[in-house]
Amino acid sequence: MRPSLIDRHGNYPQLYAQLLGNGFEWQVFRVFEGDVPDDPTLCDGWLVSGSRFGAYEDHDWIGPLERLIRAIHGTRPMVGICFGHQIIAQALGGEVGKFGRGWAVGRRAYDWQGKTVHLNAWHQDQVIHPPEGFATVMTNEFTKYAGLSCGKTLTIQPHPEFRNDLIGDMIPAVGEGIVPDDVLSDARENLSEPTDAAMTGAHLAAFFRENAP
Repeated sequence: MRPSLIDRHGNYPQLYAQLLGNGFEWQVFRVFEGDVPDDPTLCDGWLVSGSRFGAYEDHDWIGPLERLIRAIHGTRPMVGICFGHQIIAQALGGEVGKFGRGWAVGRRAYDWQGKTVHLNAWHQDQVIHPPEGFATVMTNEFTKYAGLSCGKTLTIQPHPEFRNDLIGDMIPAVGEGIVPDDVLSDARENLSEPTDAAMTGAHLAAFFRENAP
């Protein structure tokens, strides 16, 4: 995340701590700098965050992260968000790629197991084919596999940790010149509309607690 955005809104660890609320102790591993643990029991639960990198890109840390994900899967609760959603799917046998219809930015409606929820998104990549054994628990017309679940593993494509004010600052800071103008315009028009971030955060917090060892 850009330093100007971090100064105003906090970095991913702070955003996720706010999303899940009290009762969690956090340990941060900067895997993109090579800090990839190899013990799945090191933590009672794992959250794989968003990232500016693509899951399919050739980085030295992608392989070790995928090995860690495979070791965690089924043994500890694991949540993936955006990049985390994608890299978990890829590590467990799914396929990730750039979506031919482009970007999803800002407030989007999703069907979450029969209930409509609104969450902010920021992505062009998405899961093309989910791993075997995973159920699709969140979807919409643009992002077919927006949420996947299998046992102690739950992943979602949108960013419940991205508040509307953060999306508003990201549009000029990281969107302009990269994301098509019409997509950014649509995102701006929805900045005053509420999202279901708090409900999603409570759901993820409960998921961690219910599946903790």
